[in-house]
Amino acid sequence: MLIEVHILQNHAPSNLNRDDTGSPKEAIFGGHKRARISSQCIKRSIRRSEVFGTILGQSLAKRTRSLPELVRSKLKASGLSDEVAAIGAKKASGFGTEEGKETKPNDSGHFRTAQTMFLSEMDVDAVAQVIAQAVMKANDVASFDKVASKDLQKAAEDKGFRPMTVDLALFGRMVTSEAFVNVDASSQFAHAISTHKVDHEFDYYTAVDDLERSADDQAGAGADMIGDVEFNSACYYKYFNVHGEGLIENLTGEAFKRAATDEDKRNARETAAKAMRALIEAACRVTPSGKQNAFAAHQPPSLVWIEVRDQNLPVSYANAFSVPVDPKREKGLEGNSAAKLKEEAETLAKMYGLEARNRWLLAKGELDILGIRSAESLKVILDELETVVRSG
Repeated sequence: MLIEVHILQNHAPSNLNRDDTGSPKEAIFGGHKRARISSQCIKRSIRRSEVFGTILGQSLAKRTRSLPELVRSKLKASGLSDEVAAIGAKKASGFGTEEGKETKPNDSGHFRTAQTMFLSEMDVDAVAQVIAQAVMKANDVASFDKVASKDLQKAAEDKGFRPMTVDLALFGRMVTSEAFVNVDASSQFAHAISTHKVDHEFDYYTAVDDLERSADDQAGAGADMIGDVEFNSACYYKYFNVHGEGLIENLTGEAFKRAATDEDKRNARETAAKAMRALIEAACRVTPSGKQNAFAAHQPPSLVWIEVRDQNLPVSYANAFSVPVDPKREKGLEGNSAAKLKEEAETLAKMYGLEARNRWLLAKGELDILGIRSAESLKVILDELETVVRSG
């Protein structure tokens, strides 16, 4: 089962995702400059959102280099001394690389791993357990200090498969450490691109001294600071898909050659159904946080088109916009973008016989795609989608 989601979302002036110079990200598509939001930015805004976590109602993973300090806290909570816990943190700093080379503490005495890793609470627990066991086996603190991080990583690997959090199962991870398994993502996210060509603009701003101005109008007449920020306004086409079986195999551990019981599979399918609801609702309700305090570009999507296919053959409709949409035509930017998406979806369906088990549309105005008219609300669609995923 492949679930594909296509979204049109028109944002007011904003700078949602910046490059290294502070400018809104962009791309050339169809020979024209387009506004762009990176897939990494979209995924992070979803997985870190309150919407995503609340619907799932479970602990999620965190991307961090702070594994050593998390381990230190767990070792101290288990009753070990500050000295031993500090050595444990140093050992954990060697996790994340094949060599197991330990890092030096920073000025605050805190350790960090060389690699930023996507870790679940169960991963942290496993590392803390193998380090605590190493403490018990050592004759003294000096002996414990001589234990190699490389050996501890191997011990963590030997603990076997650890239950997978939904975000790890969806988004995957790559680590260079024996202690943690690499996870192939069950989802694919495209970079969002504008359906039309864009030109960036600049906001010139100033700041004045409130107290100086109130004390002496003449003295406070000038600006204390001047600057500018680049922005644009764009209607984005967003696309992502989730391979249902891949998600379930990640959750059960079958993707890692672990035998799964029927109960494991039932539980994983239930979790996958909730995960799809959380993922799509968050994608529709949450926007990246870049410069939002200055622009507040919180506009929900004008169109959401979802298709469920039996075959794992993804189809993006980005080429609907290879010729940029003309925002000055009668239907405006949103309406003309929706019309282009409809035309592309229907044309490709006819050309290639693209079948779908289920299709849903949520859109403004009088619009249908492949004979499917807009549902009353996103909730209606997600209720039905959750049932489809749960039933397999």
